[in-house]
Amino acid sequence: MQIVHTTDALRQALAGRGRPGFVPTMGNLHEGHLSLVRHAQILADVTVVSIFVNRLQFLPHEDFDSYPRTFESDCAKLASLGCDVLFAPKEVDLYPQPQTFKVHPDPALADILEGQFRPGFFTGVSTVVMKLFHCVFGHSVGGVAVFGKKDYQQLLVIRHMVQQFAMPIEIVGVDTQRAEDGLALSSRNGYLEPEQRNQARALYAQLQWLAEQALQGTSALAELEAQAMAQLSALGWEPDYLTVRRRNDLLPPAPADIQASSLVALGAARLGNTRLIDNLEF
Repeated sequence: MQIVHTTDALRQALAGRGRPGFVPTMGNLHEGHLSLVRHAQILADVTVVSIFVNRLQFLPHEDFDSYPRTFESDCAKLASLGCDVLFAPKEVDLYPQPQTFKVHPDPALADILEGQFRPGFFTGVSTVVMKLFHCVFGHSVGGVAVFGKKDYQQLLVIRHMVQQFAMPIEIVGVDTQRAEDGLALSSRNGYLEPEQRNQARALYAQLQWLAEQALQGTSALAELEAQAMAQLSALGWEPDYLTVRRRNDLLPPAPADIQASSLVALGAARLGNTRLIDNLEF
């Protein structure tokens, strides 16, 4: 595996090697990330993974400084998979000047749910992903980028960005990888205390309950969402939202949408000091 730190070195490493398959990450890799790499290897000629903790997508009170950085073990995991190129820029490499030009996604998609509770988050995500795409695909006629569905809203934002800018990049979403008890794999799971870890699958369990109740249609959707929030709160969580939305635009569904198999239940909640997100398509 070749490790490069600058855009010029990355483009030299990719020159003449065919269609790239790209997996952007912030490091602290787990099996969820590795499943994305395996998927990219199937779809592309050369596999590229980036590791970059992007300051632009963290709010001032969030965990940028304490976000887990495990570069040596990340390299070992990627090398064992046969990843071709690791792009690991420093902040000065990716942002040699203050990033005053930014990508502002459609507020109708980006200012709801996660965007409501983390204002500016998707501007930071869109800006760094746009820049990484130019670094990886700037030498080529296109390629594929692979994202996990756990960050469901992020996947939609990136997909819409690529469509609207007519970028020759196929965006592929891969199903969430889960622990045996159903907890979605996440780098932030490492923040959980042992007792909290035992309680952590409750978020997914409430999303399962919400989806089942929505399909049965015995109560209004708003009532079911409020009940799911209350049930999670009773277990010691601080939920931001548990909701059912349309998959394609994350807007609230009309009654006719409920039986169309085109919905997703999404949730975000804090357990102690750790904020977790999850979703369930149905």
